[in-house]
This record gives sequence, structure tokens and C-alpha cells, in this order.
Amino acid sequence: MVPNSTSFVGRVVNFTIKRLTRLLCRVDDSLLARAPAQGPLIMVVNHINFWEAPILYTHLLPRPMTGFVKSENWDKAAGRFLFNLWDGIPIRRGEADLAAIRRGLAALEAGRILAIAPEGTRTGDGQLQRGHPGVVMMALRSGAPLLPVACHGAENYRRDLARLRRIPFNIVVGRPFYLNVDGVKVTREVRQWITDEIMFQIAALLPPAYRGVYSDLAVATERFLRFPVAQA
Repeated sequence: MVPNSTSFVGRVVNFTIKRLTRLLCRVDDSLLARAPAQGPLIMVVNHINFWEAPILYTHLLPRPMTGFVKSENWDKAAGRFLFNLWDGIPIRRGEADLAAIRRGLAALEAGRILAIAPEGTRTGDGQLQRGHPGVVMMALRSGAPLLPVACHGAENYRRDLARLRRIPFNIVVGRPFYLNVDGVKVTREVRQWITDEIMFQIAALLPPAYRGVYSDLAVATERFLRFPVAQA
């Protein structure tokens, strides 16, 4: 039987990973409290390197979470063990992976957090790259709210570790929102427009040096985004 996060093995592994990441990194996770405590949620996050997955996953526990992970991570035993433990969803990049999409929608229907990195791959230097529109389809089909999360600081982790410095890992959380197309036909161009609106929400959370292709916030729109009215 493959262990999961609620099993004894899973709890030990997650505890160890959380303690290890906090030993190696200065993790600022205070804003993760903004994530809803229950219900389906699409967490859209920028993807710099491998640090985001273990830190976000272990610091959001016990909130049930999964996410799309490139299928190549199952090729090695360590990756296969961890992503099976975390119930990761393998996805074949560069194609319409219908099995992965169905699993993602099922996770949302079950009230879980589904983590999606719209950039589709690691940037390495932390500069935002153009987002891919798959997240739009997931949000429109599920009706789940989206929560923008931006991470920065760990792009120079090799240099920091070589100098025996703890890696700064900053997590900034924005406002949740829904997608609403208002009867507009969702063409390829509209999907990319909506994707860029989502990516600008992430860019606004980052220091200017990290915004990459979304540096010009003045051109950002919110045509298809709906923000819940704040409770008094």
C-alpha cells in the first residue's frame, strides 16, 4: 500500500520535510492564513524551482492539497515516493492530458486545494514567464475560486547554501477571485486574455524585479475576474 499524508509514514515524512525546510530557509508563511480553511480552491503560484512544492504543501497541512506535477518526476524513486505520498497529479506537458484534467477536477469537487503553476515550468531566475491557459479551463469547469500566491527569494539558493546562509523564502498571498466570462465566447484569444489577468494578479504581489513579462501593471485588466465583497 502506498502511504499517504495522513498515514504514520506520511506524517513523519511531512514533519521532517517541514522542519528541514525551515532549518535551511527563512520561511515567511504568515500570509498563508488567508487561504480558505475549507472548500475547493485553485492556488495559482509562480514556479521558480523545486522549493515551492515541499514548502507550500507542508505549511498548508492539514488542509488537503494536490497539484499538477510533470510526469517525469515519477521516473526516479525519490520523486515517485514523494509525489505519490502527496497525491500529486502527473501531467504530460505539451499536450492535452485529459486524465490529469479529470483528476484535477475530481480533487476540486472533493473540496481540496489544487495547485497550478500557469508558467508550466521552472523559471530558475524568478522572472515571470507568460502563463499557459490550462488554468482557465479548470476554473471555468469547476467554478472554484482562485487564490494568487507569489513566492520569491529562493532563486539564489545555491549561492546562499554555499555561503552557509539560510535561504529567504517569502510567500505573498493575494485576494481570492472567481472567473466570470459573462456569456463571452471563450476563444483561444479570450483564454489567453484571462490567463494574463490571472498572471497579473501574481505579478502585483511580487517586487518589481520579479515581474518579468508582466512588469507593466498599468496594462493589467480585470475584465473576467470577480472579487467577493469583503465582509464588514
